Amino acid sequence: MATTNTDPTTTRTVLEPLLTFDPTLHSHTSIKSIATNSQSFIYLGTSSGSLLLLSINPDTPNDKTPSTKDPNSTLDFDVPSRNVSFIKSVSVGDSAVETVLLLDETGKVIVLSDGFLFLTDSGLVQPVRKLGFLKGVSFITKRVKSSESECSDLLGLSSLEGASTSSRILSRLGGGVRANGVKDFVQKIEGDYVFAAVVGKKLMLIELRVGKNDKEVDLMVLKEMQCIDGVKTLVWINDSIIVGTVIGYSLFSCITGQSGVIFTLPDVSCLPLLKLLWKEKKVLLLVDNVGIVVDAHGQPVGGSLVFRKGPDSVGELASYVMVVRDGKMELYHKKLGGCVQTVSFGSEGFGPCIVADEESGNGKLVAVATPTKVIFYRRVPTEEQIKDLLRKKNFKEAVSLVEELKSDGEISNEMLSFVHAQIGFLLLFDLHFEEAVNHFLQSETMQPSEVFPFIMRDPNRWSLLVPRNRYWGLHPPPAPLEDVVDDGLMAIQRAIFLKKAGVDTTVDEDFLLNPPTRADLLELAIKNMSRYLEVSREKELTLSVKEGVDTLLMYLYRALNRIDDMEKLASSGNSCIVRGCCQELA
Repeated sequence: MATTNTDPTTTRTVLEPLLTFDPTLHSHTSIKSIATNSQSFIYLGTSSGSLLLLSINPDTPNDKTPSTKDPNSTLDFDVPSRNVSFIKSVSVGDSAVETVLLLDETGKVIVLSDGFLFLTDSGLVQPVRKLGFLKGVSFITKRVKSSESECSDLLGLSSLEGASTSSRILSRLGGGVRANGVKDFVQKIEGDYVFAAVVGKKLMLIELRVGKNDKEVDLMVLKEMQCIDGVKTLVWINDSIIVGTVIGYSLFSCITGQSGVIFTLPDVSCLPLLKLLWKEKKVLLLVDNVGIVVDAHGQPVGGSLVFRKGPDSVGELASYVMVVRDGKMELYHKKLGGCVQTVSFGSEGFGPCIVADEESGNGKLVAVATPTKVIFYRRVPTEEQIKDLLRKKNFKEAVSLVEELKSDGEISNEMLSFVHAQIGFLLLFDLHFEEAVNHFLQSETMQPSEVFPFIMRDPNRWSLLVPRNRYWGLHPPPAPLEDVVDDGLMAIQRAIFLKKAGVDTTVDEDFLLNPPTRADLLELAIKNMSRYLEVSREKELTLSVKEGVDTLLMYLYRALNRIDDMEKLASSGNSCIVRGCCQELA
């Protein structure tokens, strides 16, 4: 990750709007908290104490489906009604729902409201139950593991803490006692079932156990530790609990209870904000508008991210960090540091906003809650992102994206080669012949026969060797270099005329300022096409392709009167087809 400036530039389309939900139609109040899981279930906590459950289908973009919008619908975008379902709303209490904690593997949801914890199931089917044994809870978070080897077994904490603490089962909910009088609980590995709660100046580590019939639940305190007063944010990763207050950030060991200061905030007006980066299992610490990434031990790793302003909320999506504030969401690249996309959903002074992401860190759905609505965004498929950059002729960014995806294991090396070939053809039709061939040479899968139609008109003896690959249909069909140059010059003349009329064009600015001549362009095209065929001769080719490469290379040498190169090729081992080819090539 690298430090970047504060002037974002939109270069990618990572997210696109999916739909908007109006919570006031169901709860007549504003949104206070939001959470989403990998099954695209959305939980909305309201200021009036309600918990809403929605189901979203992020796979159908709104620009590819017909509109079925109803005047009374809760959707602002024209999307099919099957994309969103309002499932249920339950009342938690009279106070705002501050936090919604999803324990997906248990099928349970823990809610923080008015200093108390409430328990329900993921489908909001079972009654909401108040866990009255804890009062004055200010914050809750669950434990996240980077690996089993990095985590201690908290189930053995009872021997460390003594019988007075470890033996206390704080809440036993439901019936179902077995004949021998012992509750029948499923033996599961501790992990997603453990969470931390801040109660006053105490930090309590609590284990949730679910019975076989899914109705019996035990909550047991595993450990109590002395904490810091005024906790505003909390993240628990492996054996470390990072706590943020208005003074700064501290790290606690969940095993020993010992703590240490990571660093202090420079100004008490800087509110602390932590974001667990699920994909890398790192933590982002906010200091005003600067995000610093630390590992599970609180040590800084990599560089920092510099945002335009201190955000209200932070989310994560694949290689990006999302920040929201003042009616805008900005996506910053984690490693490169730059802002790649800005999405507006409100005006300046819009009010506090919350962004929610799927906990995998690599999901398809992002939700942004404002005081009056919830906006859902869909992650654009990577192939569509690449196509969009190619259509905008942002070739450098397209290659950068593909290389990132390959590094992350999301695409194959074949796709990288495919994109290099695609960019090469687009550059060729834009009359950038040297850059085009550079990309051809970086494509491991491109066949030399794919350039044959640019040298010899169809039909010819090698026509059947040419792959009929249109590369997403983003460029015209192959044509002889003379036609490519003539069509390109016509496009330049049209662009010059449009520019004088005040219309922007996609033609290269250098061509508009200094229009090239046909002879210069054709010579440049032939030189670079010769360069590609020269390199192709070194590859393992079939006899027919070898004949095409050597014969057409000889023809290109002849077109530029490169006598020495012709003699060198003729005197070497070659596969030139001399008889009959002069008539075909003429």
